[in-house]
Amino acid sequence: MAEQIITFDNPDLLPKIFGDLDCNLVLIEKELDVTISSRGPELKISGETNNIKAASDVILYLKKTAKLSENITEQNVTYAISMVKSSRSAELISFDGDCICITTKGKPVKPKTVGQKQYIQTITDNTVTIGVGPAGTGKTFLAVAMAVTALRNKKINRIILTRPAVEAGEKLGFLPGDLQNKIDPYLRPLYDALYEMMGAESFNKNLEKGVIEVAPLAYMRGRTLDDSFIILDEAQNTTPEQMKMFLTRLGFNSKAIVNGDITQIDLPDGKTSGLREALKILEGIEDIGIVTLTDKDVVRHTLVTKIIRAYTKYEEKKKSTNVKYKRVQR
Repeated sequence: MAEQIITFDNPDLLPKIFGDLDCNLVLIEKELDVTISSRGPELKISGETNNIKAASDVILYLKKTAKLSENITEQNVTYAISMVKSSRSAELISFDGDCICITTKGKPVKPKTVGQKQYIQTITDNTVTIGVGPAGTGKTFLAVAMAVTALRNKKINRIILTRPAVEAGEKLGFLPGDLQNKIDPYLRPLYDALYEMMGAESFNKNLEKGVIEVAPLAYMRGRTLDDSFIILDEAQNTTPEQMKMFLTRLGFNSKAIVNGDITQIDLPDGKTSGLREALKILEGIEDIGIVTLTDKDVVRHTLVTKIIRAYTKYEEKKKSTNVKYKRVQR
């Protein structure tokens, strides 16, 4: 059995890394099959050589995170473990999430995973970015943060947020109020992100002046959007015709972000998702970036990651069963 000692110059970081009742160390020990003990400013890791290296990389990542005065959550630990298990230790250790903007509460908004950082970099480098990934990977929140930053830096004159008003098991007509009241629930995630970045007062003021526009996708038809930062959310629920219509609204000095989760398509059976089609048609075109986020990039409760993995496993099993059934029929 091998051993490795990690020495901390600042012992004050240790409580953050350990977690309540050493829960973070217990998780690392369980997942990577090592034993971790502490004495003063030192941590000793014991176990098989490869496991020690993996645990050491996780602790170095947590040490770096703690130095940035951030709280260490279970999500941080499980993310780091999943990265080293995927042989991506180098990416993990070199990861540095630069601040995008500051919320009205003084909280810095920054990418928390390697995938999120790639997403931000792709938005920076391209005119059109297509972000695909499951719920909880921060697609909408980070896109809105980039839009608000561009507006504050006067790189664009307005922010336009849109999404298709497709029912997810509910009928739009049963909702109370006029059309605006009916579509507001569909746009709520976009409102929430803007409230956090700008504050309700600033948001409402910019909304009245037309600097910010939040509208259903159907309202985009026939327009040319110059000097704008345009975000299409829930793009998996667009038809191919709607997707083409949206992408051809792009004007001069504008950026467009298309976000969606192809595992949550609410279109009627037989309808093709515009997002699925766009991923095939637009791949390889210069100035269009495509980023795929995975369950490793989920930054909500760790249970969300487990739910996503369970559903993915179920869907794969169902597809495999269907293929076998068709072969038997033949």
